[in-house]
Amino acid sequence: MRSMLHPARSASCFLPEWLERGRAWGVSLQLYEIRSDRDWGIGDYADLAKLVTIAGEAGASFVGLNPLHALFLGEPNRRSPFSPSNRRFLNPLYIAVDKVDGFENGMVDEAVLSTLRSARLVDYPGVAEVKLAGLRQIWREQPAKIVDADQQLRLHALFEALSLQMVAQGFGAGWLAWPEEFHDPASAAVAQFATENADEINFQIWLQQICREQLARAASVAADAGMRIGLYLDFAVGEAPDGSATWGDKNLAVRGVSVGAPPDVFTAEGQDWGLAPLSPEALEADDFASYRGLMEAASRNAGALRIDHAMSLRQLFWIPKGAAPAEGIYVQYPLEGTIAALAEISQRQKLVVIGEDLGHVPEGFRDTMAEAAILSYRILYFEKSGSNFIAPKDWLLLALACLSTHDLPTLKGWWAGDDIKLRAEHELIEAASASAQRHVRVRERRNLLIAFARAGLISKRVMRRLLVARRLDDADYAALALAAHRYIARTPSRLTAMRLADAVGEFHPTNLPGTADEYPNWQRKLELTLEEVAESALFARLTAALRKERPT
Repeated sequence: MRSMLHPARSASCFLPEWLERGRAWGVSLQLYEIRSDRDWGIGDYADLAKLVTIAGEAGASFVGLNPLHALFLGEPNRRSPFSPSNRRFLNPLYIAVDKVDGFENGMVDEAVLSTLRSARLVDYPGVAEVKLAGLRQIWREQPAKIVDADQQLRLHALFEALSLQMVAQGFGAGWLAWPEEFHDPASAAVAQFATENADEINFQIWLQQICREQLARAASVAADAGMRIGLYLDFAVGEAPDGSATWGDKNLAVRGVSVGAPPDVFTAEGQDWGLAPLSPEALEADDFASYRGLMEAASRNAGALRIDHAMSLRQLFWIPKGAAPAEGIYVQYPLEGTIAALAEISQRQKLVVIGEDLGHVPEGFRDTMAEAAILSYRILYFEKSGSNFIAPKDWLLLALACLSTHDLPTLKGWWAGDDIKLRAEHELIEAASASAQRHVRVRERRNLLIAFARAGLISKRVMRRLLVARRLDDADYAALALAAHRYIARTPSRLTAMRLADAVGEFHPTNLPGTADEYPNWQRKLELTLEEVAESALFARLTAALRKERPT
């Protein structure tokens, strides 16, 4: 007999019985933002395993991550995890080199590591240089260089090897910038390169094997820590038009268009994400076999998967090459087929699926998600009825509840209106719109405190103090953060996520949508190291509150 959480249907995603009866909470973060006493300038899979232990001991059921997809080793500053080269494979910059068999002290300059480790922003080119050098040295000293790869992995490894050589010769990392004879993986020029660079290709395959092993180790640590879901991975909405995926299979993605979003309150001109959309016709042509393979690979070692821009199951906003985002159109996808394929993988791998359903959501789509047991993604900032925040009891049952996401301000930054300030400074909104949004934010702060007070989560004395506070001191922020996290934890929503940045009081946002290098997107590290997070009084208070609100 089916649970009342979701009715019977032919294609339904996995939902464990314990989650149908109860609720859980976890911690979400950007892997690169982690700092530790042993990192190489970027958070890595070993840091993830340590954080999993910390979160598991605190009672968390999952640790949620940014997409870990393969980017471009040849151009490390193409750093957005949501603009991958290939979603089937992993980013080798997250390898914990000092945990790889064969690593020895002295293989790397400690002064270089110290500089990378102490930087406030991730230096992607510096990290790539030192990590690849260390990994190549380990590779050269391997007693037996045995690698195993299917055709898709070997194509990706070939692309990476070729991309690195092209960059060395002054071309771009992406295949659209290469000489014409290298555009086709089956060309004579590519075949000659593969023959002459067999060792480099095998090295790239080995990197992917190390990625898989270290991520699997983190998943194993999560299971040992008693996490009922474990790793919660993220799946980007598309791939770079010049990356490994589109080079290896030119039929699956559409050329000449990119994915984006129409104008809205956050960006008056709309957004062009620069991603190649999958072809609806190609998906149907092979009965969604390619899509199933992609989802299976992307969710390996995961207990949950977040689908970025889940509306892509039904439609995507296509922007013709050279056109402005406002000139784009919505293109329909074969919804029944995409959901059936996703549900098949979800059931086979016992994978909870969360759909990021923010932005323009077509009518009826959330009903479709609920019927397929895909959890909605609900954010405190947006859960309002008119100008009032919705009471916890009225939140959606089949959902993940959180304060914000990577594209939105931290709680501290939201309170100060930093997101509005940044959008105005970067000319994403006009001055009049920024002024109007500031006035709205004053009312939002007041109404949020009223909602917390009605829920019995904040005293009148603290409320009066916070009403006049724009920049919060540590005590005020702790009071606000505790109230906010207890508020979302009290909802009936099956899952609640606490953003690690909020748990340690970060101010600046991870990403400013609508910008590229104008803002340090995807580079900010946490103020606290993992060791300091484990000893943080605020982290302890927040996790204790979540345990109390959502006991296992």
